[in-house]
Amino acid sequence: MPLRWEILHPEKLVLITGDGVVTLKDVEVYLDDIVTAGAMPYGKLFDVTTVVPEHDDHDVMMLGARISAYTATMVGGPLVFVTVDAPTTTVIERYINLTPGKRPVGVFKTVKEARAWLDAQPLPG
Repeated sequence: MPLRWEILHPEKLVLITGDGVVTLKDVEVYLDDIVTAGAMPYGKLFDVTTVVPEHDDHDVMMLGARISAYTATMVGGPLVFVTVDAPTTTVIERYINLTPGKRPVGVFKTVKEARAWLDAQPLPG
C-alpha cells in the first residue's frame, strides 16, 4: 500500500506517509479508516515527499466531493502537507481549493516545519 498511517488517539494526531504511486482509491481507503476510527477532528501530518500522484480531473473532483460530504456532518482537524515536488504541490493546491471547511491547512517543505505548524494549531471542539 503506498499510503501508511498511524492514528495516535492520545495525541489526537494522524501521521500519514506516502511512497510511490498514489491513486484516488488509496486515498479513499485512508479516509474510510480515519472516519471509522473517529479521527477526523485530529490534526493530520501528510508527508508526500516521495509520492507520485496518479489522477485525472475526475479523481480530483470525486475527492473534493467526498471531503465536502464529510465536512457537512463532521469537523475536520488541521491538516498539513509536506512536499518538495511541483506536480504533487499542484495536486495539493487543487485539493485545498476544492474542499470547503474552516480547518487550517498548511504546506511545507520539511516534516520539522510542518510539525511545528501543526502543533501550534488548535484542535476543534
